[in-house]
Amino acid sequence: MDITIEPVTAANWRACAALTVHPGQREFVNAVTYYLCLCNYGDTWQPLAAVRDGEVVGFCMWGIDDDRSRWIGGVVVDAARQRTGIGRAMIGALVERLAADPDCPNVALSYSPANEAARALYASLGFVETGELEDDEVVARWTRS
Repeated sequence: MDITIEPVTAANWRACAALTVHPGQREFVNAVTYYLCLCNYGDTWQPLAAVRDGEVVGFCMWGIDDDRSRWIGGVVVDAARQRTGIGRAMIGALVERLAADPDCPNVALSYSPANEAARALYASLGFVETGELEDDEVVARWTRS
């Protein structure tokens, strides 16, 4: 699947903000507008748009932790485009980008233990649960082989 990961800009932020998830997923992710505020008003997260055929189809953000690990957060694939491989392609491209930095020891993310779809997706991409918790979420890390 041909997905590009691009910075959120003045030209595409509205398309990112318009992304929605299925009602049953709202307990696991926030609205993209919330994530955009975290990126804009905080000092940790960098926002990215997932683009396919010139159209924004997903959103995610990344940051660097004190231990230099790269964190992925705020992963959203538009409800109308789910189950088409976009999430897998988006996370794969982002891991590849983040891990290319030689100063990156691993790539981490967290998810609700009840979010079986996320758990299965991330495990299939090589993320391993570490036993750590971030708030009430399970932490999983991807490390170079």
